[in-house]
Amino acid sequence: MTTTYAALLRGINVSGHKKVPMAQLRALLTELGHRDVRTYLQSGNAVFTTDADDADDSLAADLEKAMGTHFGFTVDCLVRSGAYLKAVADACPFPAAELEGRQLHVTYFSHRVGPARFAPVDPAAYLPEEFRLGDRALYLYAPDGLGRSKLAETLARPALLKGVTATTRNWNTVAKLVEMTRD
Repeated sequence: MTTTYAALLRGINVSGHKKVPMAQLRALLTELGHRDVRTYLQSGNAVFTTDADDADDSLAADLEKAMGTHFGFTVDCLVRSGAYLKAVADACPFPAAELEGRQLHVTYFSHRVGPARFAPVDPAAYLPEEFRLGDRALYLYAPDGLGRSKLAETLARPALLKGVTATTRNWNTVAKLVEMTRD
């Protein structure tokens, strides 16, 4: 059975660190046996199809290993099916259609995280910014954008994310990846 996935690479092509040309990323995914490989933007979003029965984590581990060999540095990767990406978008607790893409973000996690992890964060201290947890995801409403968000800064603290790979996409990218992974 063929499944379409998105690979979400964390922290590449930002501030001159970990340069990964998208053409090389597409070639690497093709070398791993994936088909219909496409990238979106320069920030580490790739879509591909595969017949592999591997779980998301196995596909991510294979890509991380190949990137380490090819580029000489490690890159954390999350691989998610199109069905998962659509479910996350559909479950958004904020009125996505009424907001600008820069105001709404999804942070994807490597595994489930519970509310206890974020208990030290006082939501009232950051209003009108808000966050909600979803299925291996966190939704962030930041009306002034991510770059000015104090809540985003707090939620990204290493102490809160210890043991979790996390990567964030704005709503425009979330919607585009859902579109690109439709089977």
